[in-house]
Amino acid sequence: MILREKSSLPSSLQHRQSQMNIHSALDHLSVSVSWALTGRRKFFRDDTDCPDFHDLLSAIRLEGIGLGGEGLHEVRATGPAEDLDPAYLVAKWVGPDRPTLIYHHGNQEHPFDFGPLAKNTFNRIILKHREAFDANLIVLRAPFHQSVGLYLDRIARLQNFATMLATSVLLSEGLIQRLRVQGCPRIALCGASLGGWVTNLHRAHFDSADAYAPIMAGAALDEVFISSAFRRLVGPAGLRNPDDLRRVLNFERSFAARTRPNLHALLMRHDAFIEFERQRRCYTADRIAVLEKGHTTGALASAEMRAFLLTSLAESP
Repeated sequence: MILREKSSLPSSLQHRQSQMNIHSALDHLSVSVSWALTGRRKFFRDDTDCPDFHDLLSAIRLEGIGLGGEGLHEVRATGPAEDLDPAYLVAKWVGPDRPTLIYHHGNQEHPFDFGPLAKNTFNRIILKHREAFDANLIVLRAPFHQSVGLYLDRIARLQNFATMLATSVLLSEGLIQRLRVQGCPRIALCGASLGGWVTNLHRAHFDSADAYAPIMAGAALDEVFISSAFRRLVGPAGLRNPDDLRRVLNFERSFAARTRPNLHALLMRHDAFIEFERQRRCYTADRIAVLEKGHTTGALASAEMRAFLLTSLAESP
């Protein structure tokens, strides 16, 4: 059940929050497992030298964005990081006169792998239920997400991580502009976790989609690495230089400057990574829906997330 956020919680929810919470506990367990598995290959372990995000957007060039029916499209990208390999899959095409849903995957997902064991929210939430969406369906792949090893190598530097985000933002904008030329009547940009941050970054810097539906994200991305349970996955340079993380990854001011009523967010109340009380401040209360879950359990709430996206795609601005 999705709850619209209110100014005060019912007494039953207040009681539940006071108890040991399984949703938050699973998030902490998840980060402990990741801490052990990644060893020294933590986020921003080598350095935090990085231009501001706006400068990164100006430094990246994309080539090869086009729409010609269903299929996989690799995009040529150059910028301040090596091995930029963005791509997108047109998973369903019903015509240029139909709405379009553009989805961005989460952290370390493989959005084009539809095997039974693949980490793929697009497949679980959307593609397996494609008949429910009277829309074109496109899923993006961020740079460095062809393998876990490549990703762990590149996140050693803040500049690589921020360039990855900026590349996905620009790929989203390139697709939106091409859809506009073809006459697409409504475009919704959405994503979960990492994809939610890309969704909100696009709104902050372009605001050219008709609807934005971020899941498990806000506009204070810096806090994920500075103050949340996810901080355990940050390496030495990142821990030493929180001001660099704030300068590059916090975009609350530019996000708040966008005032079109084209946004609905879905947050998890017990999320230990995208902390509810911190990230809710990025939205007005009527723009938030809430699940009584954490990050780990929320990522498995496929039916609830699908209902949220269908509503966002259908709603008028």
